[in-house]
Amino acid sequence: MAGRATALPLLSDDEIVRRFRETRDNSCFAELFTRHRQRVYFACRGFFPDGALAEDAAQETFLRAYQNMHGFQGGDFSRWLMRIARNVCIDQWRKRRPESRIEDLDAASGEKPGAARLDAYELELAVRKLWEEMKNLSPDQQRCLELKIEGYSYEETVAHTGLSIEAVKSHLQNGRRMLWLKMEGVLVHLK
Repeated sequence: MAGRATALPLLSDDEIVRRFRETRDNSCFAELFTRHRQRVYFACRGFFPDGALAEDAAQETFLRAYQNMHGFQGGDFSRWLMRIARNVCIDQWRKRRPESRIEDLDAASGEKPGAARLDAYELELAVRKLWEEMKNLSPDQQRCLELKIEGYSYEETVAHTGLSIEAVKSHLQNGRRMLWLKMEGVLVHLK
């Protein structure tokens, strides 16, 4: 068993996932955790400025990954894990946002009934619109932006995409500009 554990760092994520599914050997999952914990934490930290909340989200990400390893169908394990992290962060943000009665919010703000709830709803719609608009970008722009959102550096994005660093920077700049133009009307409406 000791020889098997020492060989794990030499294996691909897919091979380790396959071994974990077959054996339920926790050393396999521990290797995946070691490889990806920093990236997951920093992605969560980008969502939550508070380090403790980011740590909680990162831990929940790995717990969900462990419980749902059967749902990984192969491919880029890191990308699958980052999707889980994004969903965890959204779930935790929703749980932590203050829930007040509409009447209390209306009385405190002096606004028309339902205005505070509508703003949160509009913000959520804007986020959904942003993700929808990302689908309309070129595949390279979309991939580079997704990796950037997930916390990848330029160099890591180069390694994942096979593009040059200049191409990565160009796709990020052009993708951001296209998204900004598409989202400008939505953002002005939210002000």
